[in-house]
Amino acid sequence: MQRICLFPGTFDPITLGHVDVIERAVNLFDKLVIGIGINSSKRPMFSVEQRINWLREIYKNEPRVEVAGYEGLTVDYCKTIDAHFILRGIRYISDFEYEKAIADMNRMLAPDIETVFLTCSPLYSTISSTLVRDVIRNGGDAGMFMPKEVKI
Repeated sequence: MQRICLFPGTFDPITLGHVDVIERAVNLFDKLVIGIGINSSKRPMFSVEQRINWLREIYKNEPRVEVAGYEGLTVDYCKTIDAHFILRGIRYISDFEYEKAIADMNRMLAPDIETVFLTCSPLYSTISSTLVRDVIRNGGDAGMFMPKEVKI
C-alpha cells in the first residue's frame, strides 16, 4: 500500500513556511498531495488556478508531489485520493490547539486517516499567509517570504 498524504490548506499565497514543511514531509510519504481547499465562504486574494499553478511550478521536478483543488470535507477528499495521512504544519503552540481539535474531529469522521504534525523551522515560524497578504495589500515587497516562483 502506498503511503499517500494530503497537505490541505488555502496557500493564499504559498509561503516559505509551507515550502519548509512540504520539503521535509515529502521524504516521509510515497506521495504528497497538496490540496487547495475551496471554501465558498472565504474570499481568497489569489484564484485557485493561480495557487495551483504556483505550486505545480515549484514542484515540477518532484514526482512525489501532486497539486489539486478540492471542495468539501478533507477526510472525504482523502478517501477519493486514497490518502491515509493528513499533514499539518505547526508554528506555535496556539496552532497545535486549533489543529488538534480538527484532527480529533477528522479521527471521529474517518478513524483510518491519521493526522501528522510537523513543526515549522524557527526561521519561518513568524511567516503566515495572512501577514504576507497584508504586506501585499499595503504595497510592500513580500518576495522574501514566498518562493521565487510566486510572482505578484
